[in-house]
Amino acid sequence: MLQVSDVSLRFGDRKLFEDVNIKFTPGNCYGLIGANGAGKSTFLKVLTGEVDSDGHVILGADERMAFLRQDHFGYEDTRVLDVVMMGHEKLWSIMNEKNEIYMKPDFSDEDGIRAAELEGEYGEMGGWTAESDAETLLHGLGIPHELVDKTMGEIDNTAKVKVLLAQSLFGNPDVLLLDEPTNGLDIEAVQWLEEFLINFENTVIVVSHDRHFLNNVCTHIADLDFGKIQVYVGNYDFWYQSSQMALQMSQDQNKKKEEKIKELKDFVARFSANASKSKQATSRKKMLEKIELEDIKPSSRRYPFVGFTAEREIGNELLTVRNLTHSIDGETVLDNLTFTLSPDDKVILTGGSELQRTTLLRILAGEITPDSGDVNWGVTTSQSYFPKDNSEYFEGVDSSLVEWLRQYAPPEEQTETFLRGFLGRMLFSGEEAKKKASVLSGGEKVRAMLSKMMLSQANVLLMDEPTNHLDLESITAVNDGLKKFKGSIIFTSHDLEFINTISNTVLDISNNTALVKEIGYEDYLIEKGIIKK
Repeated sequence: MLQVSDVSLRFGDRKLFEDVNIKFTPGNCYGLIGANGAGKSTFLKVLTGEVDSDGHVILGADERMAFLRQDHFGYEDTRVLDVVMMGHEKLWSIMNEKNEIYMKPDFSDEDGIRAAELEGEYGEMGGWTAESDAETLLHGLGIPHELVDKTMGEIDNTAKVKVLLAQSLFGNPDVLLLDEPTNGLDIEAVQWLEEFLINFENTVIVVSHDRHFLNNVCTHIADLDFGKIQVYVGNYDFWYQSSQMALQMSQDQNKKKEEKIKELKDFVARFSANASKSKQATSRKKMLEKIELEDIKPSSRRYPFVGFTAEREIGNELLTVRNLTHSIDGETVLDNLTFTLSPDDKVILTGGSELQRTTLLRILAGEITPDSGDVNWGVTTSQSYFPKDNSEYFEGVDSSLVEWLRQYAPPEEQTETFLRGFLGRMLFSGEEAKKKASVLSGGEKVRAMLSKMMLSQANVLLMDEPTNHLDLESITAVNDGLKKFKGSIIFTSHDLEFINTISNTVLDISNNTALVKEIGYEDYLIEKGIIKK
């Protein structure tokens, strides 16, 4: 158990959180959410003691806390298996002291007594199975046996991410803190981690922008907003939908309390019926059924308005690509790709490398000309492109955000009043709309690029990782906007929830081929054997 009492933290005049009082209990997974910059990662560092704060953080007697380290180059000369076992610091210390005693050339009686003590502690902590336990974690995350005896300096960054994750999971910690644990993981590793956490019987606190992950593993949501942390029963979707329902209820003064209670019960019943049959979902369902009307509260969170409207419908033809080939710096990136897409297709572009996917989108958007082959868009189509790297749109730009957006607006929508109102809906209110475009943060630049795309009224959207740099609120808004969009979309993303709820077609460019399947993405992954049903 982990108890937080009267915890407060300020950086100068800025209050990150104040008088936080929470008891995190075993058997539960708490998803810590909040806007970018709200202090989620800092709160985890307060829990570990890495950042000092006012108040008290109390860990149960003889309990151990583990957290996911982000220093990918901190163990370059250390064996992979040892890095994992180092996650249990006391066990690792005992193991080393024990080995040092046995290595002594002049082994004394005192050494024998101390070694016996250490052997007892070592056995009680599970030391005899430590190496096999560590390798089991590595194998689950997709690290092959031949890498476990290599040093960290000999493996690539993708593998390092998995090793550090295994380190945090090792030794059954009483409290587990995970900051963005799915970053850099492939789908198979994410699914394995979900199963691990669902069956984990101790306390987990996780920060993540991956809603699919939060929905699968969380029993509670801890909402960090305006310096306070409020804990709610349920996963992310339940928190989001119930907070929206509470907001509507608070605005409807005519409904009687009995009607609102019935509405809440109906909502809980519908939500629970759609839940999975896992142990986690079953226990969460029992908690949800005990919720009272007073337990759900409207969120004060602000969501940008993201809505794409097409100026005209797409006719009978969307896109035909024939024999497309392109090289970069003498290396063939795309080789003789041929495929056809149809109107109403919302296409997740998958397979191949990140460079191949980005290059294909840039060619489709007309940003670069292929070495050979044809790209034929339907005559009624118009395209708008969202690049992964948007720096060329902002670097060195001296104009305000209003002026920046004006250049992309149709003539009738170039007035100051219209543009400031439009930016206000994208959370650039008041003085923020006067900011220089060149000083925007990563998330602000993405919101600006989305504003540019909305004003284009294109009926085909080409989007390369559109949720990068966004907080959960903005991701949810973009997701909802694209679900309602009547045109076609071709996009890349690592966000499984985003992909599943938008795409109806898969374009897989693995192995220098182009395979188009009209199928949901998750069904496609199951069909390929990448994930289990």
